[in-house]
Amino acid sequence: MSVKDHHGLEMTGASPAAAELYQKALTAYHCYAGDAMTPLEAAIADSPRFVMAHVLKAWMTLVGSNSETAMLGVQAFGVAKDLVNVNARELGHLAAIGSLLAGEIRSAARILEDVTIAHPRDSLALHVGQTMDFLLGDSRMLRDRIARALPAWSREMTDWHAVQGMMSFGLEETGFYDRAEACGREAISIQPRNNWAQHGVAHVLLMQGRHAEGVRWMRHDNDAWQAEATLGVHNWWHTALFHLGLGETDEVLKLFDGPIYGEPTTFAFDMADAAAMLWRLKLMGVDMGDRWAPVADSFTKEPRGQNAFVDTHAMMAFVGAGREDEAKALLDLQKSVLQGPGDNAYFTGEVGLPAMQAIHAFGQGAYGKSVELLRGVRNKSARFGGSHAQRDVLDLTLIAAAGRAGEASLERALLAERDQAQPFATPKAPALAA
Repeated sequence: MSVKDHHGLEMTGASPAAAELYQKALTAYHCYAGDAMTPLEAAIADSPRFVMAHVLKAWMTLVGSNSETAMLGVQAFGVAKDLVNVNARELGHLAAIGSLLAGEIRSAARILEDVTIAHPRDSLALHVGQTMDFLLGDSRMLRDRIARALPAWSREMTDWHAVQGMMSFGLEETGFYDRAEACGREAISIQPRNNWAQHGVAHVLLMQGRHAEGVRWMRHDNDAWQAEATLGVHNWWHTALFHLGLGETDEVLKLFDGPIYGEPTTFAFDMADAAAMLWRLKLMGVDMGDRWAPVADSFTKEPRGQNAFVDTHAMMAFVGAGREDEAKALLDLQKSVLQGPGDNAYFTGEVGLPAMQAIHAFGQGAYGKSVELLRGVRNKSARFGGSHAQRDVLDLTLIAAAGRAGEASLERALLAERDQAQPFATPKAPALAA
C-alpha cells in the first residue's frame, strides 16, 4: 500500500516514518526557519528510494545557494532520476529540476504550473514554482500560480500558513496591498516562524512607505521569525530598508555589520542583498569604511555569468570597492553570456547588461550615460527577476545619476512619481547625495 502525505499525495518509496520526517523538513523549508536537512537526511536514510525526499533536497540546495551547495542538489537529482516506478507528479518535479539545471527557468516554471494544476495541494510544487516566477520577475504568476490552488485548500490543513504566505507575496507584487497584508498576517497568526509570510507583509509596508510600522513589524510585533532563519539575511535586509527610509543610517550599518553581512557568505542572494544595501548607502553619500571589500571578495569566489540579476549586484560591489579590473572583466564576460544557452542570455540582453553598464558608468562619474542606460531599462527591469523592492535600486540610481548629471527636471519628475507610489512615506524620499 502506497504511503501518502498529509494532503493525500502518493509518495513513491516512502515508509510512514520517512513521510513524517519529510513533512517536518518541508515545514522548515516553507518557513525558511529551522533545520530542514537533518530530518530530510533521516528520511532518506530510512527510505533510500523515497523519490520526493531526494526531490526536496535538490530544490532546497539548487536555488539561490553557492556552487558547493548546489552540487548537493545535482547529486540528489541524479539519485532521484534513476529511481523506478515514479509517479506522474514526481516525474513533473524531476523534469522541472532538469530544466532548471539546463538554465531553462521558463520551462521549469511551466512544468511546475502543470504539476500544481493537476495537484493543487502539492505545496512543494507551489513553493518552488513561485520561486521560478520570482527568478523570472513574473509578477502575475507569482500571484496566479497560488490563487489557482486556493479552492483545494482550507485553514485547518497542514501547510495552509505556507500557502497564505505565498499568496501574500504574489498579491503584493501585483499591487493588491490590503489583501496581501491580510494573507501574510493570517499566516503568521498560524505559524509565527514563517519567514516568507513575514517577508510578504514587510514588502507591503515597504511599498507603501510605512517605514516606522515596518521596523515594529520586523523587530517587535513578531520576532519569532528570527531564530534559525535561513531567510534571515533577506529579512534583516528588509528591516534595514525600513530604517533607511527613516534616515536611520546608523541602524542600517549596525544591521549590515551584524545579521546581514557580519559573517560573509557566498550564497548568491545574500551577496546581492549586501551589495544592494551598500549601494543604496553610497547613493546617499554615507561613509561605509571598508565594508565593500568583503562583499566584492565574496563575488569573486563564485562563478559569474550565470544569473544577470546576481551579476548586476556583483557590479555594484566591484564599483563600490574600486575593483575596476573585476568590473571590466564582468562586462567582458557578458559577451559570451549573450551567446550562451538558457534563459540568462535573454535576461542579460534585456536588462542585465545595460544595468551593469549603467552602474559602471555611475562609478566612473559618467552620470549622463548612466541616466541614458537606466531610462532605457527601468520599465522592463522585471525581465531579469527579483521583486519590486529589489529592483528599486535601479530607480534610486537613476534619480541620483540625474541629479549629478545636472538633469534637474528629470530628477524632480522621478521624485514626484516616487512620492505618489509611496503615499505614507516620511520623509517622502531618501536624500541622495549630490
